[in-house]
Formats: sequence, C-alpha cells, structure tokens
Amino acid sequence: MSLGAYDDDEHERRERKNSEVNASFDDVREEYNGSVEFEGEGSTEALLEQYERITGE
Repeated sequence: MSLGAYDDDEHERRERKNSEVNASFDDVREEYNGSVEFEGEGSTEALLEQYERITGE
C-alpha cells in the first residue's frame, strides 16, 4: 500500500470512528436564579452610531 492510500477496511474503520458520539460529558445544564440590571447612558441611535464608527460601516 502506498503512502496516503488505504483499503476498504480502513475506510470502514474511519467511518465507524467518525459516526460515534461521545456522550460521556455532563450535559446537564445549570439552572441560575437571579436578576440582571442594565444601566446605560445613550439612546439607541447613539449606540448605533458608535457601533458604525467602530466597525467602519
């Protein structure tokens, strides 16, 4: 077999490897309770103007 070439068995092995799902990690989402407050100065228009200046649009 030349460098970079592989046979059907190798192809099947890679397909099996790529199709496996690793679900061993903890997929339970944390639940947070509380509140969020936002204090902002400036109107929506002023914030959009600042964004456009930053992004160069």
